[in-house]
Parts: sequence; structure tokens; C-alpha cells
Amino acid sequence: MATIIAAGFETIVEAQDALARLERAGVNSEYLCEFRVNPPGMHDETPIGGDRNESPGAQHADSGATKGAAVGAVVGTAAGVAITPLLGPAGIVAGAGVGAYTGSLVGGMKKGVDETPQPDHTVLRPAEALIAVNVDGAGVAEDAILRAFELAGAWQIERTEGRWENGEWADFDPLSAPHLIGGRDPEAGAGAPASR
Repeated sequence: MATIIAAGFETIVEAQDALARLERAGVNSEYLCEFRVNPPGMHDETPIGGDRNESPGAQHADSGATKGAAVGAVVGTAAGVAITPLLGPAGIVAGAGVGAYTGSLVGGMKKGVDETPQPDHTVLRPAEALIAVNVDGAGVAEDAILRAFELAGAWQIERTEGRWENGEWADFDPLSAPHLIGGRDPEAGAGAPASR
């Protein structure tokens, strides 16, 4: 396992600045890697892969919505039959459609949403340009790496242990919560230190 320090940047310009600073500090490109972290829910579209398709609290919402739509369609059709003298056959179709829609909405919310608190959204990795450094092989002090990231505008800096192979962070998991050690707090604006 290698000690890895990685920093997230809001723009590719900031990430490129960080790479240039790290190279000037003496970090060999073999111990640097860069990649784009896609927004939550879109990680399967990259070679890294591994993402969830729905919120953790919505495991069975689709089956609840299906049942609700079926019940709602039946109730809506009955209501449509009752108003056929006023609207004609269109009342049956309209009643079935409105009933199915309302039933699916209520069924999905009532039957399929887990009401236990879900993890705070801030533990998920945001979309960002990520630069990672293998500290063990870099030949540069950890403080110099942190300083380069901070001067380039990293909004979050993390430290972890990971597998480094062929010049890349091989076991990076976009779903893991970063172990932050620095950066700026995006809520407080540029230059404000991140809470740790």
C-alpha cells in the first residue's frame, strides 16, 4: 500500500496549475495521476466504474410506484365511468390516467422510501478534477505537496492508503468518503480553510 495525497479542484485550470507546481517541486510524473470524478450517479460512465443507480433510501420505490399505478388506474377508471355522462368516453381515459399517475406517485413515496436517515450528501465525492500523488515514491516532503495543492486552489485535500500501479491510483473508489486533511471550505468561499 502506498500513502496517497489527492486534491480536488473545481476547474481543470486549477488542476493543471497544481500539476505544474508539483513537477517544479520535483515530483516525478510516474508518481502523479489525474482524472475527472463524475457527478454522483454517473461514475459507471468512466473506466473506474462502481456507482449506485438510485438513492440509498429508495430501494423499493419502483415496486411501490408500480402497485400504486395499478390501483390508481382502477380507481381512476371507476371515477371516469361515473363522469361519462358529462365528458363521454374521454372521461374514462382521463380518469384512468390521472389515477395511475397519482397512484404511482403515492405508492412510490409510501411503500418504497426508507425513512431511516441517509448519509449526509457532503460525504459523497463531488464532480471534480482530482490530482493524486504517491507520497512514498514522490521524493518530495508531504508538506511541499500540501502547499502546492493549496496554492493551486484545491478545495479539498485528502490522505489515504491505496494501491498505486502503473502510475495510477489503482483502487480509487469514487463512492468512498474522502479523509480530508486540508483545502478550502466551498461553502465559505475561496481561501477559507476546510473544516476537519
